[in-house]
Amino acid sequence: MSPLVLYFPSRLRTKESLQKVLLVCNALHSGTGIGNSGSRSLSWPKRTRLWRRGFGALAATRRVAEVPAICHSTQHRTAPLCTSSHSGRDITSSLWALYNETKKQTEDVVSSVTCNLLNPDAIFANNEMSLEDTEIYGFDYDYTLAFYSNRLHTLIFNIARDILIEEHRYPEGLRAYEYIPDFAIRGLHYDVQKALLMKIDAFHYIQLGTVYRGLHPVSDKEVIAMYEGSHVPLEQMSDFYGKSSHGHTMKQFMDIFSLPEMTLLSCVNDYFMKHNIDYEPVHLYKDVKEAIGDVHVKGIMYRAVEADIEKYICYGEQTHAVLRKLAENKKKMFLITNSPFDFVDRGMNYIVGKDWRDLFDVVIVQADKPGFFNDKRKPFRRVNHKGVLLWDRIHRLEKGQIYKQGNLYEFLRLTGWRGSKVLYFGDHIYSDLADLTLKHGWRTGAIIPELRSEIKIMNTKEYVHLMTWLQGLTGLLERMQVHRDAESQMVLKQWIQEREVMRLRTKNIFNNQFGSLFRTYHNPTYFSRRLSRFADIYMASLSCLLNYDLHHTFFPRRNPLQHEASVWSDQACARTSKTSFLTETAQIK
Repeated sequence: MSPLVLYFPSRLRTKESLQKVLLVCNALHSGTGIGNSGSRSLSWPKRTRLWRRGFGALAATRRVAEVPAICHSTQHRTAPLCTSSHSGRDITSSLWALYNETKKQTEDVVSSVTCNLLNPDAIFANNEMSLEDTEIYGFDYDYTLAFYSNRLHTLIFNIARDILIEEHRYPEGLRAYEYIPDFAIRGLHYDVQKALLMKIDAFHYIQLGTVYRGLHPVSDKEVIAMYEGSHVPLEQMSDFYGKSSHGHTMKQFMDIFSLPEMTLLSCVNDYFMKHNIDYEPVHLYKDVKEAIGDVHVKGIMYRAVEADIEKYICYGEQTHAVLRKLAENKKKMFLITNSPFDFVDRGMNYIVGKDWRDLFDVVIVQADKPGFFNDKRKPFRRVNHKGVLLWDRIHRLEKGQIYKQGNLYEFLRLTGWRGSKVLYFGDHIYSDLADLTLKHGWRTGAIIPELRSEIKIMNTKEYVHLMTWLQGLTGLLERMQVHRDAESQMVLKQWIQEREVMRLRTKNIFNNQFGSLFRTYHNPTYFSRRLSRFADIYMASLSCLLNYDLHHTFFPRRNPLQHEASVWSDQACARTSKTSFLTETAQIK
């Protein structure tokens, strides 16, 4: 997350303002009162009033740390703040006065923030993209056109659990475990050899406090001992598609269908540990993976959903509205999914209507993504309305027909749909989007259903207040760490403890075990890193497109780099310097 900074040069536009800054700098560095030789020395209460009048807003920002540097640059020295001979009591009082002043500024700002609240139904841009330039729209099916209830995850968990027991001879006692809807989140990594589920940030660091063996957390001390720190080397991370293969020991779970798999892995691990059963973690991972795969490959899930579609599929009125809107604006549309035709047809009949195929120019099922985007060998095969495979050679892709397998290179040759005029939507960052943006220049849109609930949490007063004060306290710690005397260090230790408590709260507010899908405390998650790289835009659901006309251009926010001031983002929303303090608090935890 970019640091919360205030536009500092605006405080230095007049000679009077500069003098105030210099007075505060001298006070902070000397601890003897504001003034210089030949002037009357002032006590700390007077400094506090001056701080509030001319410099108070800066107390809550990290950029105040630059004030001493400016002061000392005129004297060519960089002495630490703690240079006075005052007693520890005076220094401690000064630190707590700064703390209280910063906290007051935080509370004042929180009460005035309104423009930073985010719309859960908005579309967010990682890359500038205009819908006016988009002529062709492509879609995945599962969790893009069709959304499922939590009952489907329970179904997948129960079937895979029973497969382990009945076909892999796992203990009968596993039947006591039920699916836990709020246990795991998407994007987690699983160490196959150590049987640990965890969240990793964009820099390959494990977020301590989010490492689980079975259903129980692993202590930070044990994690650090096992990994000789908290960093996971590149060669141990999952491969490009998040898989554990070719020597990679980590598996990343990127799609929503993986939630039951993570929960089942954790439950089986938990059972083995509770009963002191010695087991090989690699075998367990492979067995669970195979059982989950059987639920899909053998058609067990598909048949269950088709038999009771209203139970498992959320009615797609808005999906229908999006497709109609695109069709009315003469946009071409296509569907590429890994699901079989009967399953897709049954779902689309429910979501859109029996004429759903009339909306699409090309429909491809059982595409075997991501292989579809890379393997040039598999030809397309036509499927008739009864699901029977035909043997004729495909010379063109016709509207109203159903095609199976094939590959993207043949698709491009037959359609001519190339480059940035194509926009494809999917929920899997790797299998749906990565190859399209890296190799073929298509525009990509990620469907992230979790986004809506996370934004609603971020818009709560509790979260805004918590994050604002967390940022303010972090900035205060960064500036005041130069105090090395024992009394000051005791104060700073209390601040650090308070910060750790708040960081834990900001994690648990999203998910008690693993926190937010998008943040590992201050850093983006590994999931967020991939999302920002492979998706031009992202949103909670396709229905978000209904909030925009088809001439709209999406502009990414210019989030300041660590060495940049945030004046452009502050001024766009804020009318006062106080409101600008909250620019960063609308960012996802």
